[in-house]
Amino acid sequence: MSTFDPDALECLAAIVEEGGFERAAQRLSITQSAVSQRLRALESQVGTVLIVRSRPLRPTAAGQLLLKHTKMLRLLRADLERDLQELAPSSLGGAREEERISIAINADSIATWALQALTELAQQGLPMEIITDDQDFTHEWLRQGQVLGCVTTLKQALRGCKVVALGAMEYVAVAAPALAQERLGGLGGAGGSTDAAAGLLTAHNFRDVPFVAFNRKDDMQSEFVSKAFGLKRVMLNQLFMPSSEGQVRAVLAGWGVAVVPRLLTQGLLEQGLLVNIAPAITLPIQLYWHCWNLQSEVLDALTAALKRVAAASLVTQTL
Repeated sequence: MSTFDPDALECLAAIVEEGGFERAAQRLSITQSAVSQRLRALESQVGTVLIVRSRPLRPTAAGQLLLKHTKMLRLLRADLERDLQELAPSSLGGAREEERISIAINADSIATWALQALTELAQQGLPMEIITDDQDFTHEWLRQGQVLGCVTTLKQALRGCKVVALGAMEYVAVAAPALAQERLGGLGGAGGSTDAAAGLLTAHNFRDVPFVAFNRKDDMQSEFVSKAFGLKRVMLNQLFMPSSEGQVRAVLAGWGVAVVPRLLTQGLLEQGLLVNIAPAITLPIQLYWHCWNLQSEVLDALTAALKRVAAASLVTQTL
């Protein structure tokens, strides 16, 4: 089997991760011509094209395999770095840019519990890159070999990967009190308590308010309404805010209603700054951690940290 030049592999990864030859050259501190030369040499060695020169650039199937191989090498280096630091803590400097450990985590987990799990590892100097996406799509980053682990809603493990159940994140429907009063027929009480005349989301009025969704991939809003009212197909008037915290701020500003994690809104509900407009309905979304099935201290540390904080933050469900 051919031995590939580590510099050429990192060059390929830089082109994909940075989205172009110029930015890859800047990251690697070499000329753009050198980037092209390294890529051509690697393609000649493999015998096929590794990058599709489209907008945006994307790796071919062979390029994805080499990208995954490169990230495995990074993981091995990160494991070695941890071991050497234990033996000679003062002998090593900071990790290089190309040694980043990439994982994909859904935005709602980042906004609520996941950063707490990763803080100690970051403080220890683990060079992490967190990629955010909708929880139904983070799995694709792992499948393509662009990350070594992901938090996702999908249960089925990919070949060569292991999966750990983390628990369920509970979602609730919230609105600003003024909007609930004006658009939904009444004013809900703080913390989700309501009287019979309060403004609640119903099967008759959910079309009268805009829903603030994360992005066009986000089906949380329609899934919640479908469950709440037993509807098979739901069409919503939606606005898009690609940030979990931004969704909450938009709701506070009166943009519309949103279905968001209870963890993110509980304090605001208790203060009366938001109201629960469907207090009888909670949508639990089960989350899983997937990672490469390799012997690695870094992977073990990531898995243990995520499991520990998830156990304290998420709801345990019978699967």
